[in-house]
Amino acid sequence: MEIADATLLMVAAIFALLVTGLPLAFITGLIALVFTFGWFGGSALPLVTSRVYGFVTEYSLVAVPMFVLMASLLDRSGIAKDLFNAMRVFAGRLPGGVAVQTIVVAFFLAALSGIIGGEIVLLGILALPQMLRLGYDKHLSIGVVCAGGALGTMMPPSIVLIIYGLIASVSIADLFTAAITPAVILMLSYIAYVLVRCLRNPTMGPPMSEADRQEGFANRWQALKAIIVPGLIAMLVLGSIYGGVASVTEAAAMGVFGVLLAVVLRGEFSFKTMHESLGQTLTTCGMIIWIGIGAAALVGVYNLMGGNRFISGMIMGLDVAPIVILLVMMAILLVLGMFLDWIGVAMLTLPIFVPIVEQLGYSPIWFGILFAVNMQVSFLSPPFGPAAFYLKGVAPPEVSLKDIFVSLLPFIALQLCVLFALLFWPNLAMWLV
Repeated sequence: MEIADATLLMVAAIFALLVTGLPLAFITGLIALVFTFGWFGGSALPLVTSRVYGFVTEYSLVAVPMFVLMASLLDRSGIAKDLFNAMRVFAGRLPGGVAVQTIVVAFFLAALSGIIGGEIVLLGILALPQMLRLGYDKHLSIGVVCAGGALGTMMPPSIVLIIYGLIASVSIADLFTAAITPAVILMLSYIAYVLVRCLRNPTMGPPMSEADRQEGFANRWQALKAIIVPGLIAMLVLGSIYGGVASVTEAAAMGVFGVLLAVVLRGEFSFKTMHESLGQTLTTCGMIIWIGIGAAALVGVYNLMGGNRFISGMIMGLDVAPIVILLVMMAILLVLGMFLDWIGVAMLTLPIFVPIVEQLGYSPIWFGILFAVNMQVSFLSPPFGPAAFYLKGVAPPEVSLKDIFVSLLPFIALQLCVLFALLFWPNLAMWLV
């Protein structure tokens, strides 16, 4: 069998098994074993397992459970709720002010944890009912919660960027630095969209009454104090990385300590809270590791078959400008993101795409930012956008999945605009690096 035929067969097998509902980790692992024995025989099995071993023993991978634990503790404490209530004092008089405050709080939460599932659930519980109660447009409210929650894929300490750094063998600290400006641009584009819509049609986001605005905080000083704790935690994590004081893994551990200390000082620590947080961390990290193991095995056997050379030769042999090749890669990532989990997309495509990007003379750090924006789009994209299902689990009964996906379309368009801006003006991401 030629490598071209094997490639088509492998892709067809992945999508055929996905239809059965099997987890992606089992699908990729099964196909890896079938092709290993079918192409090489049993003697090649140790070579494939060595790739899996290399993935699971990567030191920087320790940062993932640390940041997941941070997010889990934040979800179960009152820190995020106080932060949301505090923003009422500052944004309450604006048309669409609650939507703006939701986006800003989502940005803060992204800077604390880098996990989007918990963010969307938290904002769905705190912000969505309040916006609907105040008479906000339903589609605008839903879109703000999901798009704001998805900022966790981009804003350091993003788990997506950590996994990209491991696969592409580039500095995670540099990825975090490059991601700051695009994350801010995304946040500002969401805010600008909300303000334009609400200024043109104030009924879409009526300003809060004075009573609603002051609820929970009697004055601006109390509100400011509620912002200080999340700000200090974000500074502890990101400041230690950018200041060269700690590695990403060490900074993650410091972040967990900071959040745990804050929870204890607020009197919210309990055995139940810790047990549930650790359980969620194990579940989330177990999913990431198992998908990584299966994908690492599949990519390993495909490379042994000569697949990486085949794909690289085929792409580099195209008589087109390098930007066209990048556009093709973006299209592949966007399509795969509609059907696969981001970790599966990363593990299956990046070992092939990153070397090609380097051969074309582009920075793998910049490509990592493009990848993160792609994955942010995938979180919202139908038919399997995880953000929609996260929100559906906590949204009021009258909010349907159709409502959610329709609401996300303008925000997907904004994300694609930022993606193309980064594609044609790389310095938007690279000027800090």
